[in-house]
Amino acid sequence: MGTLLELLRSSDVVVGDGAMGTMLQTSGLDDGGAPELWNVDHPDRVGAILEAYAAAGSQLLTTNTFGGTRPRLLMHDLQDRVHELNRAGAQVARAVADRHPGVFVLGDVGPSGDLMEPMGTLTMDSAVELFAEQIAGLVEGGVDAILIETMSDLMEVEAAVRAAQEAAPGLPIIATMSFDTNLRTMMGVKPAAAVSTLGALGVLAVGANCGRGTDEMRIIAAEMVQARADGGQSDLLLITQSNAGLPRLRGDEFVYDGTPEELAAFAVEMRAAGVDIIGACCGSTPEHIRAIRTALA
Repeated sequence: MGTLLELLRSSDVVVGDGAMGTMLQTSGLDDGGAPELWNVDHPDRVGAILEAYAAAGSQLLTTNTFGGTRPRLLMHDLQDRVHELNRAGAQVARAVADRHPGVFVLGDVGPSGDLMEPMGTLTMDSAVELFAEQIAGLVEGGVDAILIETMSDLMEVEAAVRAAQEAAPGLPIIATMSFDTNLRTMMGVKPAAAVSTLGALGVLAVGANCGRGTDEMRIIAAEMVQARADGGQSDLLLITQSNAGLPRLRGDEFVYDGTPEELAAFAVEMRAAGVDIIGACCGSTPEHIRAIRTALA
């Protein structure tokens, strides 16, 4: 079967999975509910979502732990269950991946919700500590790599990377940022700066996720590919995980308007551009991933 590193190094392109949050809402998660709590309260529903992605062709499954840091869990009065909920999230994904040879588990780490100094109170040391606490639970649950995603501040990404190197030594690290503010992150980071800075930290892959749909992701990906070439970082892998279009109000709910066919065509473009890992983000479903996998095959 090989390792995740062998898969990534030997493949022309690797297919990730799609949205978790919007899929959980479809499965009954209340607005404002804690997704991570479902890892222990409804592991069957979380597992069913991941099983659908694996069956659709995802080679990488992402744990349901995006908000698994202490500050994020504090919003739900779950701050004392960091290790438990992250370990459980990893175990759910691990059980699914083990039924599908060649499928691997990414331990999901999202933004802490706190701002780094000087804009906020989070120091580098305190940020490393809170991310390491989350990652320790993911490692105990059996993840194959750490995915740091939807970040906007390079300092916070660095803290998460350092935490992963400390709490998950030897595991590959993938880091993505969301360039959703005029092709920059909310904190003003440009795609090229993300590639050069994060590549220098020793991560396996850098990229972009979420954002404002495939039109902007095309521009972001092109800038990242160029930055990798300009920086002589040929070993650095690139990843894109675009939202399925943009959310449109339909009745009393928001629905993403990107079709599986559109994301499939986009994935073929991304491979041709030089992107190594292609998945999807908000609003996407197993049908989007199946279309992507079929198009790339």
